[in-house]
Amino acid sequence: MSQSSSPIADLSYRHYDGPLNAPVARWWSIAKMTIQVAIKKKAFWGWSIVSSWWYLILLAVFWFMDNVAGTFGAPAEGGKNPFLSQIIWKDQFVHGFSYSQMILMVVALLVGAGSIANDNRSNALLVYLSKPASRFDYIFGKWLGVFLLISGVAITPMMIFYLYGYMSFQDYGFWSSAPWLFLKLILVALCSGAVHASLSLGISSLFNQGRIAGATYAGLYFLTYIFTGIMGGFNAIQSFGSDKPPTIIKQLFYCSVDGLQIGMAKLIIGTNGSPVFPGMTPGRGRRGGNQVDMSEFIIGIPHWQWIVPVTISVVAAGFLIAWSRVKAVEVVG
Repeated sequence: MSQSSSPIADLSYRHYDGPLNAPVARWWSIAKMTIQVAIKKKAFWGWSIVSSWWYLILLAVFWFMDNVAGTFGAPAEGGKNPFLSQIIWKDQFVHGFSYSQMILMVVALLVGAGSIANDNRSNALLVYLSKPASRFDYIFGKWLGVFLLISGVAITPMMIFYLYGYMSFQDYGFWSSAPWLFLKLILVALCSGAVHASLSLGISSLFNQGRIAGATYAGLYFLTYIFTGIMGGFNAIQSFGSDKPPTIIKQLFYCSVDGLQIGMAKLIIGTNGSPVFPGMTPGRGRRGGNQVDMSEFIIGIPHWQWIVPVTISVVAAGFLIAWSRVKAVEVVG
């Protein structure tokens, strides 16, 4: 082939002697692209709004009890609303976060499950890694994009409800009962984002089809969710018996994708949890001739000695799986 017919006949670029600046924050460019692709999807916005469904219910209930019902029932001490006086505010965030878990998983499927798998199918890695971007830049950029999206979806309804409670329920101990709650909620959302980002990207890197990766992640989620449900059932059965439920059952309850996140939320916020609304306060009752301590139905804070290392290991494992699957392109000159 003659030089004139060569598609890159002009070799003048070889004599360039201008400034050469090392590329900076290449991972951020990949993260921004991941975010931009996700926010263009209507499904992302739809499921993100749906994930706040329990907070919307709480807003409606508390607004009604504060503005319409007034001093509902017998007046509490100081003329305060007895319903609101019984609320454990930090537990409301645990409930809202718990009820959003499955929907956050759906959001992770939308933004993370196909992130690397679709690049594998389209051979986009040939483009990413042939440019001045390292394997770390690519994987961390993808991870960061999904992490920021999931964390943002998790934290937004928390902050809306927090601001409403801060402005409306100071007299009911909203701030004084948990002055560091704001920062703790941010940490809870970041923990959720890290878990979903690592697991979704680790699984995504194993496949060339985003749908297959998504189905695999959903299968992992629901299989572990079933295990959590079984442990919760054992705890309920034991609570109705004459013996106190074994501690191991309460700990195994958190051995699932959503269980890890709920357990970390309780650990970070510092609460065993409580009934959803006042009037459901645990007490003692009788069932089948046995004295029942209803507080045993509430599964408390998991032991930090195992849940923190396991959560960190899950986050690291997902990242390392992606690292092992994504291969740099070797250019031979």
